[in-house]
Amino acid sequence: MTKTIRIGTRDSELALWQANTVKNALEALGHSTELIPVKSQGDLVLDKPLYEFGITGIFTKTLDVAMLTNEIDIAVHSMKDVPTSLPKGIVEAAVLKRAHTQDILIHKGTDFLNSEGIIATGSLRRKAQWLHKYANHEVVDLRGNVNTRLQKLEDSNWNGAIFAAAGLERINLKPESHIDLNWMIPAPAQGAMLVVAKEEDSFCRKALAALNHEESQICVHVEREFLRTLEGGCTAPIGALATIKEDKLHFKGALFSIDGSQKFEIEREIIISAKEGFGKACAQEILQNGGAEVMKEIKSSMNNQ
Repeated sequence: MTKTIRIGTRDSELALWQANTVKNALEALGHSTELIPVKSQGDLVLDKPLYEFGITGIFTKTLDVAMLTNEIDIAVHSMKDVPTSLPKGIVEAAVLKRAHTQDILIHKGTDFLNSEGIIATGSLRRKAQWLHKYANHEVVDLRGNVNTRLQKLEDSNWNGAIFAAAGLERINLKPESHIDLNWMIPAPAQGAMLVVAKEEDSFCRKALAALNHEESQICVHVEREFLRTLEGGCTAPIGALATIKEDKLHFKGALFSIDGSQKFEIEREIIISAKEGFGKACAQEILQNGGAEVMKEIKSSMNNQ
């Protein structure tokens, strides 16, 4: 059987770049494809921080619905935007080779780093880590796609804004005026692209299996297991990064209080063959060492918004 694979995507420049990457890869394997862009609620409502929506998957829900109502066959996501539990009937079909995982600061000069400053980000994780390091700075909310956020930074009195390096690199928008934030732990699965399909769709699942990058998949699964064990479905300042070198899997993860004053960090290394449950074990260690109380406070503050 042959069919045209309908690829669902958000309609931002970065999302379309990601979808076209999958489209080109599938067509190189001989498949026929069609792009179907849609707008998500996360793209439409830009006047409040993401965490105030009170739900996970704000960028993915629209595509989930389109897939379950048979408007699209597969969907392409930035994996860090995808909830750790997929909707019933939708499964992970491929994790593409991961790009740069690091966060960067785009700035208008760096003198402010040693004094007072204003930094913009829509991410609780970035906000908490920035305040942990620069407690005297102000962090303001920044929403919108990459292009919109860059323009808002230019038009503002802010000193800088935090972005994922991978997103800017993919669409050639990474400016000279940036600093690599190698001390900031990235979001679980940052830099990775996920393609999902319907569980019952064996044709698309088989086609996408050829695009899967096993090493990237192993790493993001450990990170997302860590995230799932810690957060239990809410939005929290959590960073995680797994990397593979030879037969070793190295993991670094952290949970922060929302104001950045508290930090619970773990760093471990195991052989790859022992990866089963590794992310969960790392998260449980953080919870046992004081993280559980912080998660309770985070959930309470979210419920009171």
